[in-house]
Amino acid sequence: MNIDGTTALIGIIANPIAHVRTPQLFNESARRQGLNVVCLPFHVLNDNLEKMLNGVLGLSNLRGLIVTIPYKERVLKFCGALSEAAQIVGSVNALRVDHVNGSFVGGNFDGDGFVAGLHERGHLLRGKRVLMVGAGGAGKSIAYAVARELPSELVISNRSMERTTGLVERLQPLTPQVAMRTDSNNPAGYDVVINATSLGLHDSDELPLPAEQLSPGTLVCEAVVRLGDTPLLAFARRRSCVLHHGQYMLYGQIIQISRFLGIDLMEEHVARILGPDEQFSTVQE
Repeated sequence: MNIDGTTALIGIIANPIAHVRTPQLFNESARRQGLNVVCLPFHVLNDNLEKMLNGVLGLSNLRGLIVTIPYKERVLKFCGALSEAAQIVGSVNALRVDHVNGSFVGGNFDGDGFVAGLHERGHLLRGKRVLMVGAGGAGKSIAYAVARELPSELVISNRSMERTTGLVERLQPLTPQVAMRTDSNNPAGYDVVINATSLGLHDSDELPLPAEQLSPGTLVCEAVVRLGDTPLLAFARRRSCVLHHGQYMLYGQIIQISRFLGIDLMEEHVARILGPDEQFSTVQE
């Protein structure tokens, strides 16, 4: 990849940031298509978020920012406009720079990317009993997208009951045909179990749910993107569950976020992490 004075810039902000996979995926995909654009990781400490966002609005060659943990909700107040999904779930994972008005337009593609990844692997949610653990920035978006797939039941579990109750109250009127409620994180009896927390980035992380209660054949899905199995997926593998890695959500998001930021990245050029033991075809961590 050659970077020159006409290269368009996309940033990704996080804290911490060493674990993110998006720059490798995006840059390899852009290289395959011959696009003159580069994605750069920006490590933004909590106290520096406002200074950073105000500063980058002055970069005329910056198309926008991808937003991840822990800033998906905090960046809302910096947006001059929001997409429909971002408004509904109160969370943003992409900021497009509006150079005319000197502001950001916020969008959210976590949920649509997650569902797109499921469809790509042949998994449908219609009529299924679904448990989702986590109701943070990504979890809210995933819950909204999952509900639109019309499962028979969507149960949301989170450490903060107030946050979970508020999410159910917001989403239930939008999909009244789906039985939606809050409950414990016990996965017994569900067809699909989704980990929408950040637990699993590290092997030392605790499990987000009592995995010994998983039933064989349950589809266990991760929103955490890392090489290899998360601790939850490793346990689910031993329980003879069907595994769905977080990489597949990232594939689904990358096309949508790119186009939101004005980059016409084509699906056939997207670099893939195909499974727990495979790496980018030309990019090593």
